[in-house]
Amino acid sequence: MDSALGDLPVSGALPELRNVHWRRRVDESALRRADRLWTLSTVAHEVPFLITAAVLPLLAPVLAIVSVFALLFAWVIPALYAARGAGVMRPPRRRPGMSLPAEERALGLLGDLVGHDARELCARTGLAVERGRFGAWVVGPAGALLVRPGGRRVQCYCVRVADAELPSADRVAHLLLALRADEAGFATVANLTFSGARRRLRPHLAPPAREALSRARRAARA
Repeated sequence: MDSALGDLPVSGALPELRNVHWRRRVDESALRRADRLWTLSTVAHEVPFLITAAVLPLLAPVLAIVSVFALLFAWVIPALYAARGAGVMRPPRRRPGMSLPAEERALGLLGDLVGHDARELCARTGLAVERGRFGAWVVGPAGALLVRPGGRRVQCYCVRVADAELPSADRVAHLLLALRADEAGFATVANLTFSGARRRLRPHLAPPAREALSRARRAARA
């Protein structure tokens, strides 16, 4: 499930916050709490399989093959969560009615929104990197990655633009402007799909998103 952003505010809180009024506005403590909860959830999934893998061969050597499968499950489950998080960076399918010139114009307008250093990256990948209070963001047409300070941990957010007719670059621009207008509100409206180590997420990203993630990591460590 994802959230949608409609009209942007000139300044202040995002109007879409009204649609998620039951959510507490995100702040730094909320982000740290989300990191801890995801870590605990991952440990809760992995530990039973690791214990099983360690104990079974002690009970009977013939059960070693079962231990191998237990270790496999301990590796696969976190990988599935990371793959789900990486899904927010997958570009949407190009609609038949959307012409290439329209996409190129939208990409040019997006380039005007970012700084000089990010403009070349934006032209190559279609993604925007933005430094915020909570870390460095990678903004795509259907979601965003938040590289936390230090660059080792990443949070993945699913959020979309209400107007599905917009070119991909226009969607990125729309989300980027929303992020700049209200970073905390953006993180509140969006749905957190993954929080974990950058090394877990990176293999599941396409090359353009990996490049943008590396740029965001450097920004988060600065």
